[in-house]
Amino acid sequence: MRKEKQDILKLKKLEEQVVKEEKSLNTFDKYLTVWVAICIILGTAIGYFFPSLAQTLGSYEISNVSIPVAIVLLVMMYPIMLKISFKEIRDCFCNKTPLILTLIVNWAIKPFTMAIIAWIFMRFLYSALIPASLQSEYIAGMILLGLAPCTAMVLVWTHLAKGNIHYALIQVSVNDLVILVLFAPLGKFLLGVTTDFPVPLETIFFSVLFYVGIPLAAAGLTRHFLIKNKGLEWFERKFLEKLDWVTPLGLLVTLVLIFIFQGDKIINYPLHIVLIAIPLVLQTYLIFYIGYFSAQKLKIPFKEAAPSAFIGASNFFELSVAVALILFGMNSGATLATVVGVLVEVPVMLHLVKIMRANKEKFNF
Repeated sequence: MRKEKQDILKLKKLEEQVVKEEKSLNTFDKYLTVWVAICIILGTAIGYFFPSLAQTLGSYEISNVSIPVAIVLLVMMYPIMLKISFKEIRDCFCNKTPLILTLIVNWAIKPFTMAIIAWIFMRFLYSALIPASLQSEYIAGMILLGLAPCTAMVLVWTHLAKGNIHYALIQVSVNDLVILVLFAPLGKFLLGVTTDFPVPLETIFFSVLFYVGIPLAAAGLTRHFLIKNKGLEWFERKFLEKLDWVTPLGLLVTLVLIFIFQGDKIINYPLHIVLIAIPLVLQTYLIFYIGYFSAQKLKIPFKEAAPSAFIGASNFFELSVAVALILFGMNSGATLATVVGVLVEVPVMLHLVKIMRANKEKFNF
């Protein structure tokens, strides 16, 4: 009898979580493209009609790092990192195959396919449409997107596809740790090979440390002490829920700030946004199907195959935007390219969720 009551309570909690996630998706994530478009228009308008404000904001910087944007990005990253539980990483070794597939796709395939696709489109297909200097900047921005596989949004895509949320969280946790190790050397190599920009390894490394390492450490300490003193249920149902608004608001504010400095490019090169979006969409579908067919070949069950396919297809665009800002500046084409990645991601990923769910029976091994 007692066990039945416990099962009922667990079921109610699960239902509440599902309702919460669906509500969150309907109010923000489902219409992320709309909010981003509004922020682009708002930021562009502010930068165009109030150029003195753009100059004032741009004057607050240290070593080419915008202080306003840095503060917003750090605040935005913190709630995402709070969801990472290092204890759950150990559980992934009971089922290594999906995690190994994720790491191979994210770090041995995705960065290189993105670099190749960006280079082909910009240097050949778009050579007559985009100036050479902007070609290099757009390539750099797309490479930064390819170097940053998704984190928090993978949980949304996995939930919609009825996949394993817990395993998705493990994959995200491991992936964020791998970013600290591989993002810098891969970024140095790919940016150096495909563009003319001299990118110091130290700059990329400290960018990742600042926007991933520091909030990850701070969130880890916060998580440890709050769970120890208040309990896991209070932490997840009270503390995390109160911070749900921080990350989306931070993202939108960041985009407004970025596009205050992007107004001239949007006005002068409106076609470029569409041109950048095409190779990014192609890359997304390519990486998804690599994960999709590999999971079938490896006979990975659907619930673990879903997050394995989604995490590489989607992007950790907060990190990409942050590094583009530091390396190339707010008014660069590289930063614009990373923001275009935010624009195309949600509608494409929602379509991939439908594809995954429609083919669920193909993963019944």
